[in-house]
Amino acid sequence: MTGSSSGTAGDHGARSGRQAARVSVMVVDDHPIWRDGVARDLTERGFDVPATAGDAEAAMRIARTVRPDVVLMDLNLGQPSGVDATRWIATELPDTRVLVLSASGEHSDVLEAVKAGASGYLVKSASVEELVDAVRRTAAGDAVFTAGLAGLVLGEYRRMAVSPNDGKQAPQLTERETEVLRLVAKGLTARQIANRLVISHRTVENHVQSTLRKLQLHNRVELARYAIEHGLDGEPEE
Repeated sequence: MTGSSSGTAGDHGARSGRQAARVSVMVVDDHPIWRDGVARDLTERGFDVPATAGDAEAAMRIARTVRPDVVLMDLNLGQPSGVDATRWIATELPDTRVLVLSASGEHSDVLEAVKAGASGYLVKSASVEELVDAVRRTAAGDAVFTAGLAGLVLGEYRRMAVSPNDGKQAPQLTERETEVLRLVAKGLTARQIANRLVISHRTVENHVQSTLRKLQLHNRVELARYAIEHGLDGEPEE
């Protein structure tokens, strides 16, 4: 985010606020002026910001009590770090998603955060509108990354991929669930998948949730990794 974060909300902000009315967000950053500014921006656009935190220990303690939908997490928090807090939240509070908001765009930081359980990664140079959209999409279960970083994460997952023929019995997915899974792995949002398959957004979400249950996964990031590991991120064979 830039200095524009203190600007007034226009029509776009009002629309985003209505869409985000029930989304609760906790902001974690060790710079109080920045932290308060982000919290104010989100509140003005209709998000519920029940708490903020200035370090990882406070973030973990408060998140356990508040149980926000999304934690907006800085990485540079000292020790324990933002990555440590992200890992704890992903393990202990599986219904809470972590969206990293960091000044760093270093590939190593992005990969470390995602491996710890972050659902997405945004750099602080993002505009307020980009932040609002990213928080809303993260709350909806999408994996959200600053432009150029999604390919990095998917590429890393490909390098980590294991053979699908490892002797384990794969869960049985329906043809439509597999089709949706392929598109999730390509980075499409639920609405984009709905448009591509000419089905409703709700139907896509139902397929995603069913697939998550069958595969015993928690979010779309893990779902994309599964698809890549099992060769489902390419075009289907004719």
